[in-house]
Amino acid sequence: MVMTKIDLDKAQMIASNKGLKPGRVKGTDGVQFTKGNNDRLEIISWNEFRQSLVARNLAVYESGGWMKIMKG
Repeated sequence: MVMTKIDLDKAQMIASNKGLKPGRVKGTDGVQFTKGNNDRLEIISWNEFRQSLVARNLAVYESGGWMKIMKG
């Protein structure tokens, strides 16, 4: 499976279509997409999500509608 780096606007669109929101693992700086029903995750704003990605040199990659956060 080939993963392609995408911008956050496209990631937001894909996430919205799948009912996903940006989230942070409580007590860490780890970010991921969530449906909001996991007690270990807190929903954050897209701006906070973007800032976390930049601060940690991460990017969103996509393949066939499946997204993954990896080193950018």
